[in-house]
Amino acid sequence: MPEIKSLDELRQLREDMIQAVRGRRQTSTVITVGMGTCGIAAGARETLQAIEEELAKRQIDALVVTAGCIGVCVREPLVDIQQAGKSRIAYANVQPAMVPRLIDEHVIKGQPVKEWVVGRMGENA
Repeated sequence: MPEIKSLDELRQLREDMIQAVRGRRQTSTVITVGMGTCGIAAGARETLQAIEEELAKRQIDALVVTAGCIGVCVREPLVDIQQAGKSRIAYANVQPAMVPRLIDEHVIKGQPVKEWVVGRMGENA
């Protein structure tokens, strides 16, 4: 990353990053992992790490982001997968051992793992 020498350069870098994230969200896959204290206590850090490792292993370019608690602590770790033009799918109690199947079936093949789905929002809900 280049050295930032002025406030204007920082503002431009911020704008460039915002545009890059927007573009990626509109054309790609966004995976959100709940990382509130309840999620972390339930193993969300390990789930997040497993997701990042699986994506890297398969050379999949997906945006992985974190969110705070959404109030369903008993179902943590929660993972949402949103692919461009499709419904946002929420999965509950996602453990690291579940990640390879989740990436293979949902992210690669576009088929949600029905028995793990706890919610749908958006386009084709």
